[in-house]
Amino acid sequence: MTREQELTKVTLVGSIGNLVLLTFKFVAGIVGHSSAMVADAVHSLSDFITDIIVLVFVRIGAKPQDSDHDYGHGKFETLATMFVALALVVAAIGIIVSGILKFRRWLQGEDLEMPGMLALWAAILSIAVKEFLFRYTLRAGRKENSPAVVANAWHHRSDALSSIGAAIGIGGAILLGDRWAVLDPLASIMVGAMLVKVAWDLLKGSTWELTDSSLPEETEKEIESIICSLPEVCQPHNLRTRRIGNRIAIEAHVRLSGSMSLKEAHEIVSAIEARLRDRFGRNTLVTIHMEPLKDH
Repeated sequence: MTREQELTKVTLVGSIGNLVLLTFKFVAGIVGHSSAMVADAVHSLSDFITDIIVLVFVRIGAKPQDSDHDYGHGKFETLATMFVALALVVAAIGIIVSGILKFRRWLQGEDLEMPGMLALWAAILSIAVKEFLFRYTLRAGRKENSPAVVANAWHHRSDALSSIGAAIGIGGAILLGDRWAVLDPLASIMVGAMLVKVAWDLLKGSTWELTDSSLPEETEKEIESIICSLPEVCQPHNLRTRRIGNRIAIEAHVRLSGSMSLKEAHEIVSAIEARLRDRFGRNTLVTIHMEPLKDH
């Protein structure tokens, strides 16, 4: 199974799970009079939408380089990650606003409807299903080195966390009685706050990649160490790195003996490229520029 087929399969499984859950949650939230469960259903709806986005962009990102994209289409996956994050932000804002409005009505003396047991069972089912989808999707995303699918996995985890918050609010309201019905909208506000945190982390990472930020300092030091592992190489400099979707690009200058033949220099540079690809993946883009070193 190819990388694209594996990621498509994983995302399809998640989208089917999200479609079933969001339908059940909306019904349970409306019938069970639970704003927390309706908020959780909105979260599942955003999950389903982002599944579709990821499916489209993983297919585009799998395309090889062409005349318009010399470095391939990997950043389309990064773009999908950003869309996932933005969808989470929109969902979170809607959830928080709705919860605040209900809480304000409670402060003004209005009685809130008690959530029903159906809403509680929906929350418990959602926790189990979404935790499974998180682990299943994360494993595939890391195996295939797909930032978009990893981001989608954390979307599943955030839904599981929001369902835990909803279950606490709904269960607390049911167990403690009418006076504590306010726990339901308070739980929805907590769900929204967790979503904002997850969205911020995803948005920050994708923005850094789209703006061609360098790889972490420890990774660049490791790259320099690999380059210097060949005894003929000295003084590596002008190191430049960036991430392109599921692969990285490395550019560096090295100095070799000025008396070395072109064939020998080419073999050494090829050995550097092979070691870097062994460490960072066979699709790593490596460009090594050779400079003569004056022999003493």
